[in-house]
This record gives sequence, C-alpha cells and structure tokens, in this order.
Amino acid sequence: MTVTATVTSVCVPGGARSKGGPYMISSVLFMRMKGIAGRPTGVKDRPEGRFAILDTGRPTSTRGPMNNTEEIMSNALPGNSLIAHSKALEAAGISIALVIRVPAPLKSIADQAIRSASSVPANLTEGHGRFGRDRMHHWRIAYGSAKEVDTHLRLLAQAGAIDKAQTTAALELFDEVRAMTWRLLNPKG
Repeated sequence: MTVTATVTSVCVPGGARSKGGPYMISSVLFMRMKGIAGRPTGVKDRPEGRFAILDTGRPTSTRGPMNNTEEIMSNALPGNSLIAHSKALEAAGISIALVIRVPAPLKSIADQAIRSASSVPANLTEGHGRFGRDRMHHWRIAYGSAKEVDTHLRLLAQAGAIDKAQTTAALELFDEVRAMTWRLLNPKG
C-alpha cells in the first residue's frame, strides 16, 4: 500500500520511501492503514492498547476544531490603541492608492513609496508591542519611514505622476503621524 500525506506526526518505517526517508503521515491516517480506526475506543473516544496515545483527529478542547480561524483570529488580534497607528494606516492607504498606477519610468520610486508607507503603521504597531529600547527602535524606524514616504510623494507629485491635491492630504496625515511619533520618542519631562 502506498500512502502520501502532508500532515506530519507519525513516521512509518519501511514501505513507501521518498529520497531514502520514510513518509511522515498523520496519526489518523496511520490508524486507518493499520485497521484500528474502527476498533472499540477507550476514554474520550481514543483507541485502547498500543495506540492509546495517538491523536484520533477529534478535538479535545471545548472551543472546537483547532483550525477555526474565525475564533482564533478574533481572540488574537486586539485593537491597537495608538492614534498614530490609525492615522498612519489612513495615510498609507491614500499613498498606496495614489502611486499604484505610476508610469513605468517612475515605478521604482512608487514601489519604494509603497514600502515606506506600509512600514510606518507596521513599525508603530510592532513598537507598541515591545518594551524599552526595542520599542524606541521601532518607533524611530516608523518616524524615518514617514519622512521617506514624504520625500517620495513630493517627488512623484513634482513629476506630475500623481494628483497634487490627494498628495497634499497624504502629506498632512504623515506630518501628523511624524508629530505623534516624535512625542512617543521624546515624552515631555
């Protein structure tokens, strides 16, 4: 019998081999291969005897299946309470929308504007989750990226590649983000 699977938990010696090594298969598939999946079960629907410690694939938690991303992600992503972060997200969204259709000769500048614009909220959030010097390090990067995206947007606006009115709105938001980030880096005594 040839078995292939991508879930790894049990190593089946001998039999089907790939590049000299045994295939790794799930414990449920292993139990089905050995014909013990239909046997009487012990405590909590687990097989008795030699295979009693193998996972049957049934969740043991009361929260439901392990791969329920809606439940896991809703608990894992609390809201970010930094006002600078929400302003940075708004500014980055405007900037990315502005530079997405820049002509080919200026595409490298637009790509750098996208990278630096997305770096601002990302580093603000990462710094918010850190402590001490590490926190300050990420906030300094966010401040520098906000200055960098300002330069790229001004350059693209001067070249006529993007709308100047929308650029002004994005620049004002990034200026507010820089001011807030500066205050995070240099709190009043």
